[in-house]
Amino acid sequence: MIEIQPEALVKTCEVYKEKGFDYLKKITAVDYIDHLEIVYLIYNISTKKDEIIKTKIGVENPSVDTVIDIYRAADWYEREMSEMFGITIKGRKTNRLLLELWNGTEPPLRKSFIWGKDYKR
Repeated sequence: MIEIQPEALVKTCEVYKEKGFDYLKKITAVDYIDHLEIVYLIYNISTKKDEIIKTKIGVENPSVDTVIDIYRAADWYEREMSEMFGITIKGRKTNRLLLELWNGTEPPLRKSFIWGKDYKR
């Protein structure tokens, strides 16, 4: 596992891709209240080894660069992080939502989200 600065994310993913980590298994985010952490799980098919890349970002206007040009599978995960955690993914060509629009003001997977307050059927 390695922890990097957000501005080093794209370059780090490029380096690992060159090392044979050619499969993106998962991207997820974790809300620690005072910061968000984005976790990338990549896999080297030939050596059967996993690597975890983590980066911390602030909770106010959180953003990170897209890795979709390196790992095409990042599309769905980046859309999920954007919609569920309110993270801006810089460099994406489309920002289609995964789910229907809802009336909430806070991303639903953030710890600051209050269930039932903004949800309307």
